[in-house]
Amino acid sequence: MSIIVNALSYVHANGDALLDSISLSVATGEKAALVGNNGVGKSTLLQIIAGQRQAASGEIVLSEKPYYVPQHVGQYDSYTVAEVLGVAEKLKALRAILSGDAAEAHFTTLADDWELEERLQAAFESWHIKTLDLDQTLGGLSGGEKTKVFLAGLFLHSPGIVLLDEPTNHLDGTSRLRLYHWLSQSKTTVLIVSHDRALLNQLDTTLELGKGHLEVYGGNYDFYQEQKRTQREALKAQADEHEKTLKQAQQKARDLAEQRQKQESRGKAQGQKQALPRIIAGGRKTQAEQSTAKLKEVHQEKLQDLSGQLRSVRTQLHQTQPLHLVLESSDLHHGKLLIEAQHLNQHLGESSLWPEPLQFQICSGDRIRIQGPNGSGKTTLLKLATGQLTPSQGEVTRADFSYVYLDQEYSLLASELTVFEQVQRFNNRQLLEHDLKNLLHQHQLPRASWDRTCDSLSGGEKMKLALCCLQVSQNRPDLLLLDEPTNNLDLTSQQIFTRAVKDFKGSLLVISHDEYFIEEIQVNRTLSLA
Repeated sequence: MSIIVNALSYVHANGDALLDSISLSVATGEKAALVGNNGVGKSTLLQIIAGQRQAASGEIVLSEKPYYVPQHVGQYDSYTVAEVLGVAEKLKALRAILSGDAAEAHFTTLADDWELEERLQAAFESWHIKTLDLDQTLGGLSGGEKTKVFLAGLFLHSPGIVLLDEPTNHLDGTSRLRLYHWLSQSKTTVLIVSHDRALLNQLDTTLELGKGHLEVYGGNYDFYQEQKRTQREALKAQADEHEKTLKQAQQKARDLAEQRQKQESRGKAQGQKQALPRIIAGGRKTQAEQSTAKLKEVHQEKLQDLSGQLRSVRTQLHQTQPLHLVLESSDLHHGKLLIEAQHLNQHLGESSLWPEPLQFQICSGDRIRIQGPNGSGKTTLLKLATGQLTPSQGEVTRADFSYVYLDQEYSLLASELTVFEQVQRFNNRQLLEHDLKNLLHQHQLPRASWDRTCDSLSGGEKMKLALCCLQVSQNRPDLLLLDEPTNNLDLTSQQIFTRAVKDFKGSLLVISHDEYFIEEIQVNRTLSLA
């Protein structure tokens, strides 16, 4: 069961090329990682292979239809559990037959899959998903539960080819280990887009997608990183050498020009002293001028060639330039009571979300992690704390303070606006246009992305745009609320973001299953949910 992609290209609706003649192959049983900076087209490439998007040109050869686990940013919230698992029609036919409808079409649709409901339940149990109503929409599930519904399809369908886009996003620790175990035991051909280092290190091959090219590295992520480090050092040495050679050539050109000028001056003086006939003197002058012009042209070509080589190397180095990020901190004194919850609970039908009502206080200076398994109500608690939801039980008292909430769906962004329109909306400081463009570049959002609408961005690009909007507005929040903030950032950007959050001096309320991130940002309290 293999994947072959030949000369594949893709163009955005606005005419900008994203993928240009990309080719790759994943052999039967091979498990390959597709890595690269945010916005280079990793998710788009996976969607094209999965049949979710149409390429502009190129060829895809698959030994069977792949099973695709997408990255979630709310786009499947209106689908039912049965629909996302591809069993809605079968389930409808089974129910019709069991209710006494013996139409032949129902039996054809069911295709003798009489144990469908039992297989569904076993697939859910394999991912520790609580009993689900197959007709409920994904919008009522947590981010981790949405991912696990799709992952349940691995056991339900037993596909030969699997495409996974950020599969560990939102997953709790237990579920991540379950996925790692499945990968280690499975004989399935797998192509994965992920920024989870632990996951990437379990894979056979690393494919790096860049702007207009794809490179193959025969090893796991640590091997790939070492190769990239060696390449960057070689590029840096090459840039230094080109710069040195260019300076030497420029100095030589200046020296020769001065030498030629002196020769011409001496020749002119000698000509006057010898009183050469005008026609001979004129000929020598023309000859000297032509010789000087030719020499100047030769050196100019050499300088242009050296400058071009230096620009090319610098461009390659610039492509590895990390995200620039500063999170401005508030001046609020430590210890001020910001939020107090008493006897807090949320009802789900006739049951309560938490076995026991919650009671807690959040004060300025606190750095708090909300911890719990998928479906335990972590995101719900954030929305209750900020007043986006009204509690079914108890009360939440909030002081007068400012906050910024970066949620999983990036609701801070307006999907219909272009990238540049989005930052303009937050430009309450009346920054000049070139200042806005500089900030976009610093947040790794290049010129080619400015006319794209926000809903066309990758998850990582959306996070970077949201962070750029905060910096444009110079928002200095008293409380920063983060819901799985590192999920879609490339690994280099994760490191920059982690450092910025660590240096943030305001209060922090965070949901994250990224243990490295949690350790680095130095949380001092944990709210545990059952």
